[in-house]
Amino acid sequence: MTQRVDLATVMDRLAVDGVVTGYAVAVDDGDWTAYRALFTRDGRADYREAGGIEGSAPAVADWLAETMTMFPVRQHLIVNRRITLEDADGAPGDRAEVRADFVNPMRLTGPEDPSTAPNFIAGGRYTFELSRTWEGWRLRRVTVHEKWRHHTAAG
Repeated sequence: MTQRVDLATVMDRLAVDGVVTGYAVAVDDGDWTAYRALFTRDGRADYREAGGIEGSAPAVADWLAETMTMFPVRQHLIVNRRITLEDADGAPGDRAEVRADFVNPMRLTGPEDPSTAPNFIAGGRYTFELSRTWEGWRLRRVTVHEKWRHHTAAG
């Protein structure tokens, strides 16, 4: 591998990692415009293993916007990111996959309970499939593989 190819690979890895971080921030901040912008035009998300839906990024963003109102306090911790870049005959290709673990503490709360302590925590693994586009790396597909959850009563 040449030094130029090595640098391109490092830059791709950083850009792909930035998309995954952008995903977590968009969901946690409820920024559904930013969420939609992370996907390719035909991008899809699958939350069925976590009790959600599967569909186009805009449809899933609409569903999340409604569903996440139940969780005004939320934080995605996406760790152990394993990034695999497509190898195009020794050069970086235009596809990538990230398998990453998550822990997601959230708070079910209402106006009568100002606490921010989490009472709903889920964990599992994401699979992110990405494509290089003219706008940069974008998500083609996000799949949530929830492995566990813990819930206690609010209050």
